[in-house]
Amino acid sequence: MKKIFGVAIWLFLMTSLTNIPQASEIMRCSHQLPPNDHIAKVIDQWAAEIETLSENDIDVQINSANSLVKAPRNAEAVRAGELECAFSNNIQWTESLPLMDITLEPFAFRNVEIHKKWSGSPAASVLERRIAETGLTNVTWLFTTWRTTITSKDRHLVKPSDFKGIRIQGLGPIFNTALEALGSKPVDMPDRLAYKALEKGELDAGLTNVSSALSERYYEVQDHVTILPLFTVFYNGYVNTEWYNALPEKSRQAIIDASAKAEIWAIEASEISAAAAPGLLKGEDMQIHIATMPEIEVLKDIMLPAFKNKYLATTGRNGVDLITLVDQM
Repeated sequence: MKKIFGVAIWLFLMTSLTNIPQASEIMRCSHQLPPNDHIAKVIDQWAAEIETLSENDIDVQINSANSLVKAPRNAEAVRAGELECAFSNNIQWTESLPLMDITLEPFAFRNVEIHKKWSGSPAASVLERRIAETGLTNVTWLFTTWRTTITSKDRHLVKPSDFKGIRIQGLGPIFNTALEALGSKPVDMPDRLAYKALEKGELDAGLTNVSSALSERYYEVQDHVTILPLFTVFYNGYVNTEWYNALPEKSRQAIIDASAKAEIWAIEASEISAAAAPGLLKGEDMQIHIATMPEIEVLKDIMLPAFKNKYLATTGRNGVDLITLVDQM
């Protein structure tokens, strides 16, 4: 009788232990965007989807606005295992992986259809392999709008001669050569600092995507804006490879599936935001000019060769192959 009672107690304890909920895998994720940015909202949606698809086996903790790690350190921190995940844009990769500047090629990403073709493309695969070589696994590409704004004061900047001597917001050494070819003087700085520089007169012109021109309130310090498909910026999401490979297959698949959805959400959110932005900027008393195809071609003839020369000098044979792949999209 005692033996039977002992077996019953053992079975009860074992059943109780197996019913104790297992702790979720923590996935700390850092990015630089303010919480109200449309891409930041997509990242939040992506995190929620991972938790849903993994049945809460993964607890995704999003830290926005540089609150966990400053943007320039994101990749280093994920690689070192200080956190599991981060999102970076082109500018953060310029020094360590200049190939990532490919989407800054002037007028290459000129419509939303090219964005839709990016995921799984040979061009994207090239970059994913290079990211993997650094100890990171790329999981998603979140594109912002392909519509660029060039903001200015008192007049539009449209013709090459309009840019001569203009101190303009820059995007890093490779893209800046295209601006210098127009005779302008690029100064690298993020949007939040560009606003202050424009306000103080330290910059003459802003350069950002059309949604950011609105969300960062460029209209408070500039009164003219030219809109054209000059470049696009992405925020690519990546994880620590060792951490990722150690996850159960179900959790890895949840990240893969949520990431594929997020790429579509980002395009949709960017298109909605960009479509509304010109009218909203006009409502803030900005004078809007949509660049015509002849105007674009004139700028392209000057900017593209300068960009390609610098890009290829920096990236070598890999850059040649990548530009070819992008130009075929």
